[in-house]
Amino acid sequence: MPRFAANLSMLYTEWPLLQRPQAAAEDGFEGLEIQFPYTEPVAAWQDALAAAGRPLVLMNAPVAGRTPAEAAAAWTAGERGVAALPGREDEFRAGFDLACQYALALGVPRLHVLAGCLPPGAQRSELQPTYLANLRWAAERLRGSGLTLLIEPINLRDMPGYFLNRQDHGHEILDLLEAGGLQPEADGRRLVQVQMDLYHAQVVEGDISRKLERWLGSGRVGHLQIAAVPDRGEPDAGELHHPHLFRLIDALGWTGWVGAEYRPRAGTRAGLGWRHAAG
Repeated sequence: MPRFAANLSMLYTEWPLLQRPQAAAEDGFEGLEIQFPYTEPVAAWQDALAAAGRPLVLMNAPVAGRTPAEAAAAWTAGERGVAALPGREDEFRAGFDLACQYALALGVPRLHVLAGCLPPGAQRSELQPTYLANLRWAAERLRGSGLTLLIEPINLRDMPGYFLNRQDHGHEILDLLEAGGLQPEADGRRLVQVQMDLYHAQVVEGDISRKLERWLGSGRVGHLQIAAVPDRGEPDAGELHHPHLFRLIDALGWTGWVGAEYRPRAGTRAGLGWRHAAG
C-alpha cells in the first residue's frame, strides 16, 4: 500500500497549525506535507516535527513575496505564483531562496513552484520562456542540495487561467529544460519532476489509470496527490475508485509518497475511514 502524507494545510484544520503534525502522526500518517509554512518560524516547525516524529516531505515555494510575512499573506491576497510571469523574476528568486532556507532547515526534499495565472489577454506561448528560464535558474540553485523542484498541472475550474494544466504539458516542460542543457545530478537524479495530483488530472483529462501507467515508470514523477472528484473531499467517493488506484500504484512499483490533499467533508478524523481501509 502507498505511503500517505497528510496535507497540513487542508487536513487537521481543527487544530492550531503547529499541533497538526502530532495529530496526523496519531492517526497513522507516515509523512506530512504543507502548502505554505511561512506563518511560523523555522525553529517552531523544527520542534513540532521532532515531537511528531514524521518527515515533512513536500512544501510549496511562496506564490509571491520576498519575506516570510509577504509569503504568508500572498495566497489570501490572490496570488497564484510568479514563476511564469514576466517582470517578476527578482521576486521569484527571492521567494525561492526563502523556500530553500525553510526546506533545508526542515529536511524537506521537494519544493513545488507554482507557475501563476495568465494576465488578461496573454497567451501561454508568451509566458513559457519566462517559466523555463526561472525553472532553469531554480534547478541549478538546487544542484548538490538534495532538493528537487516540482511543477504541478492544476485544473482551470479550481484555478482559472493557471499556466500549467495538463500532464503532457508538464512533461513537455521537462523535455524543454533538458533540451536546453539542464543536466541531472551526478547520481542521475532529476532536478525537476512533475507533481501528479490525480484530482486535477481527472478534472482536466480523465483516464487516470492509463496516465499512471504512462508516467509513473518514467522517473519524472516526484510526488502523487489524491482527493475525490468532483468535490475534493475524502478519496472514498466520486468519480475515482481509489482502492483500484492504490493497487495500481503499488503494481507499478511506486515507492514515493501519496499526499492526502483534500477538504474533509465533516471533520478530519470523521473522514479517515479510507485511510484505515487502505491499511
